Amino acid sequence: MNASNSPEADSASTSATINTAPRVLVWDLPVRVFHWLLALSFAGAWISAESARWRLLHISLGYTVGGLIAFRVLWGLVGSRHARFSDFVRGPRAVARYLGALLRGRPEHHVGHNPAGALAIVAMLGLGALVVGSGWALVSNIGGKSFEDLHEATAEWMLAVVVVHVLGVLVASWLHRENLVGAMVSGRKAAASEVGIRSAWRSVAALMVVGVLGFWAWQWQGAESWQAAQAAGALAAPQHSSADAGMGGPTATGELQRGRDHHHDRDHDDDGD
Repeated sequence: MNASNSPEADSASTSATINTAPRVLVWDLPVRVFHWLLALSFAGAWISAESARWRLLHISLGYTVGGLIAFRVLWGLVGSRHARFSDFVRGPRAVARYLGALLRGRPEHHVGHNPAGALAIVAMLGLGALVVGSGWALVSNIGGKSFEDLHEATAEWMLAVVVVHVLGVLVASWLHRENLVGAMVSGRKAAASEVGIRSAWRSVAALMVVGVLGFWAWQWQGAESWQAAQAAGALAAPQHSSADAGMGGPTATGELQRGRDHHHDRDHDDDGD
């Protein structure tokens, strides 16, 4: 067999092409900020899930995940070239072809998300929406145990997808001889100059960061007032609490008390059994 047609030769050729190509901007800043904020928020929400002390943190990070997902869906429609779903979402045949080439040691190189990565992204967005929606319903006393089971199950499924995604990134980085994690930090990958994007959209990323930090600050202030009212023994009903007043709707602090009432009722039901 001709050595030039072997998988090793093809892989070496692809690696050489990648290593000699110029590094161009592929990921805009909003995509990168979304990626790392989502990872941070989901990890924090997962770690704080079983702690009553950190329940407000869990709820706040859950809402943050929801807001980030909503932004990513919008940015997937109107964002820069490689951020748009039309650039990387493919059908099952494309995913099967990519995975088959990967197993044969002849991986297809994609400037943006590869088909397997795209599948993981869509799965995480969908599962994340279910986690947030079921969590909101749970602390709002809607649906009872059915939503609690859904919340826990979808969170576990999302964690599994995240683990597979991380392993896939590591494997693809090794096979392609390129640092995909570093690319999601710098935004740059080795590729032809004509496939790069012109703008990093820093202004949009700045608005994202300001929005998230502002939401966290708002929640923190609500937590202080809630704790002060509780310590004074004057915590009002959730719908009249100081955290909810003037906000035009439920907040994490108001839903925190509703969630505690929900678990308190469940404990009484268990005692009755």
